[in-house]
Amino acid sequence: MRNRIFAVLALAVLAGGGLAYATYNAINAQPVKTVNAPTQPVVVAAADLSLGAELKKDDLTVVNFPVGQAPAGSFAKPNDVIGRGLISGVVKNEPILPGKLASKEAGSGLPPIIPDGMRAVSVRVNDVIGVAGYVLPGTRVDVVCTESPTSQPQDATSKVILSNVQVLTAGTRMEQDQEKGKPMQVTVVTLLVYPEQSERLALASNEGKIQLALRNPMDQSAPETPGVKPAVLLGLATQKAPAKPAPATSKKVTGPVTQAAPVAAPLPTVEMIRGDKRSSEVIK
Repeated sequence: MRNRIFAVLALAVLAGGGLAYATYNAINAQPVKTVNAPTQPVVVAAADLSLGAELKKDDLTVVNFPVGQAPAGSFAKPNDVIGRGLISGVVKNEPILPGKLASKEAGSGLPPIIPDGMRAVSVRVNDVIGVAGYVLPGTRVDVVCTESPTSQPQDATSKVILSNVQVLTAGTRMEQDQEKGKPMQVTVVTLLVYPEQSERLALASNEGKIQLALRNPMDQSAPETPGVKPAVLLGLATQKAPAKPAPATSKKVTGPVTQAAPVAAPLPTVEMIRGDKRSSEVIK
């Protein structure tokens, strides 16, 4: 009995294996159909590139896109974009589009990034002013200035002078130490401001101390602050409330006023009825 069971199992395994092998050969024997869809070349970034970078041959590569699926305005040859500057950062394998490139005459670096009517102003910062390294390109900050208009400590005031300012670049540069004459690293933050704001920023950085306050990029509010002095900060004085406009008052007439003439009271009357006639008689 046991030998019969083994014989049946052996036959089943052999039959299944033979069927599987035959099926495998039948599938491989069928011709493979290849479909060649038309493609078009698109220039993409070969690595992550930061804004202001000048595009070089090693920064670019070509990827084939199906015809009609390539982004609008994309370039087909790397030579069409080599030497132009980026006005916006791109990531690896991202197509290079005209909206991310400066004009051919603008060149590369920081100048093409500055929009019309605005200026780029750099200020020296340290780890505290730079919010412990969290002030990065693309973030937005408020600029707080601390200065005493009378050179007296008790008159020092801290106030927000610029609000919602975009950071263009943040990095370090080498400067010469005036005392030791040796080079030293200085952290520099470049802010994008309007011309009148650049004047305020230059005066604040030269005459007082500035502090950068990092803000949420989704927050577009710009509240007005009165500033704070040491006495108010320590609770020795109260902050003066802003003066409220005086309520409007009615104008007084200074010219002569014409009095209305008194109206005489009507005399009493009696109604007389004679037959079908009716009349009124005045009683004097």
